[in-house]
Amino acid sequence: MDIWQIVGLALIVTVFSVVLKQIRPEIALQLSILAGASIFILILSKVRVIVDLLQTLADQANISSYYLLIILKIVGVAYLAEFGAQICRDAGEGALATKIELAAKVGVIILAIPIIVAITESLVRLVP
Repeated sequence: MDIWQIVGLALIVTVFSVVLKQIRPEIALQLSILAGASIFILILSKVRVIVDLLQTLADQANISSYYLLIILKIVGVAYLAEFGAQICRDAGEGALATKIELAAKVGVIILAIPIIVAITESLVRLVP
């Protein structure tokens, strides 16, 4: 599915959602969440292509796939947190969205610890 189709789907759902908010706001929110999840599923095949390309580049550069996996997890956490936070904001739960973002930031730091350690060890070896 191309971006223009995704944008078209989003615009159609937005129009329906605006109309439904006046009549049945809970259904409008569910429709919005369903559309967001559908778009997420539609782009997963594109993500697979990116992951495969990054794996190939990591192999060519002789970079451990362990570090590539960590980076991909970090990116996944960031995207998932943004998706969840936006759903919360759409539902009028800005405070909850902020908590999701905070949890994601902590999660990213925890996931990045092995990379930070590896960089620090490399720097220590370079400095006599």
